[in-house]
Amino acid sequence: MLRQNQTAVVARNEWWTDGDASEPYEAGWASEAMVFLRALSAEGGTGRAVLQISPDGMRWIDEGTAFETPASGQVTFARLREFGQWLRVRVELPAGARLKVLLTYNLKA
Repeated sequence: MLRQNQTAVVARNEWWTDGDASEPYEAGWASEAMVFLRALSAEGGTGRAVLQISPDGMRWIDEGTAFETPASGQVTFARLREFGQWLRVRVELPAGARLKVLLTYNLKA
């Protein structure tokens, strides 16, 4: 039997600064996720991306997975399993830094 697979572009050509986060994405049907963060442009240094989960899409909890934001033109990723219903990515960047992102989820059931 083939596994169900879906790719979702969650953020495209958005400028993010410290504390910004992606729109919530409902993915309760999936058992695993690959989160790809590409920096279309990066200014002022790199920071950290934090995966967050939520039971309702409104109240967010850091899941525990974090990774360095990519440099301009680069891409990075994280793997996530057993995450519940809702996902999003929040960034922590140095003062004055900003990141133009392409955020993609690849979800599998």
